[in-house]
Amino acid sequence: MTALSKNRLVKAGGLALLLVLALIAWWALQPNGLPEGITGSNGRIEAVEIDIATKTAGRIDEILVNEGDFVTRGQPLAKMNTAVLNAQLREAEAQLQSALIGIETAQSQVRQREAELESTKALVLQRQAELDAAEAQLNRTEKLAARGNASRQKLDDDRAAFQAGKAALGAATANVAAAEAALGNAKAAVIAARSTSEAVRATIQRIQADIDDSTLTSPRDGRVQYRVAQPGEVLSAGGTVLNMVDLSDVYMTFFLPTESAGRVALGSEARIVLDAAPQYVIAAKVSYVSDVAQFTPKTVETVEERLKLTFRLKARIDPALLKRHLRQIKTGLPGMAYVKIDPEAAWPSDLLIRQPE
Repeated sequence: MTALSKNRLVKAGGLALLLVLALIAWWALQPNGLPEGITGSNGRIEAVEIDIATKTAGRIDEILVNEGDFVTRGQPLAKMNTAVLNAQLREAEAQLQSALIGIETAQSQVRQREAELESTKALVLQRQAELDAAEAQLNRTEKLAARGNASRQKLDDDRAAFQAGKAALGAATANVAAAEAALGNAKAAVIAARSTSEAVRATIQRIQADIDDSTLTSPRDGRVQYRVAQPGEVLSAGGTVLNMVDLSDVYMTFFLPTESAGRVALGSEARIVLDAAPQYVIAAKVSYVSDVAQFTPKTVETVEERLKLTFRLKARIDPALLKRHLRQIKTGLPGMAYVKIDPEAAWPSDLLIRQPE
C-alpha cells in the first residue's frame, strides 16, 4: 500500500470517527426517557422585536442610547430636529391671535347692529304713532268738512299728512328688516371667526403632537439591539432609528412533528431548559401553534427529522418571572422545550420547575 493510500485511509477513518462522535452527541442531547404524553424539541429563545421609527420626515439630532442598553417604558431614546415644526408652531400661534381679534371685532359688530335694530324698531313705533295721529286728524277734518266747518285746503293737507305718515311707517319697517339682516350677518361673522380660531387651535395641537413625537420614546421595557441610523441622517416618515426587543414577551420557538403538534393545545404546560443554565427548569405555556406545516429547519440537526413535516410552536415564559430577571434575559440562547401532549401526564422529576429566585 502506498503512502498516499494510507493517508487517504487515515483521513476517511478520521471523518468516520467524527461522524460517530457527532451522532453520539446528538443522541445524548435528545429528550430520551420522557414519559408518555410529554414530548420535546430543541429551540431558541426569542422576543418580540420593535422598530423605533420616526412619525414624520426629518433629521436625527441625537440618539440617547447605545446597542445593548436596557431601556424602560417611556424613556427617551432619540430626538429629531424640530426647527421647522417650531417655526410652524409660532406661525400658527400668531394666526390664533389674529383669529381671536377677529372674534372680538365681529362681536362688537353684533352689538352695533343690535343697537341699530333697536333704534329702527323705536322709529317704527314713532312713525306708527304719527300715522295714528294723522289718521285721527283726517277723520275729524272730514267730519267738519261734511258740515261745512272745515275748508277744502285743510282737508287736503290732512290727507297729505296721513299719506306721508303711511310712507314714513313703511320706510321705518323696511329699515327694521335691513337692520335684522345686518345683525344676522354680524352673528355669522362671529361664528366664522370662532371656527377659524378652532381650526388654528387644531393646527397648533397637531404641530405640538408632531413636536412631542419628535422625541422617540421606548414603548416597552426592553433592550436596544441595533442603531439603524446615526445622528445627522435624514429619514423619511416611518424611517427606523433603532431596533429593540420587548423583554416582557419572551418565548422559545421550537418545532414538533405532525403527530405531536396535532395534540398540543394553546395554553398547554411547557418547560424550558437552556443550554447555558441547565440547572433551571423554567415554566412556560404554549402561546402559538402554526396552522401551516413546514419542513424541519436546519437547526434541527437530524436527517430523519428533516424528512418530516413539522409545525412551529412558541412556549411563552411568564412575564412576572421575566420582570424579575430583566437584565439577565438574552435572546438567541439555545435549549430544549418540553410540552405536554396529554394534559393528564405528570412531569418527571428532572422537569419539575426550578426557576431562579
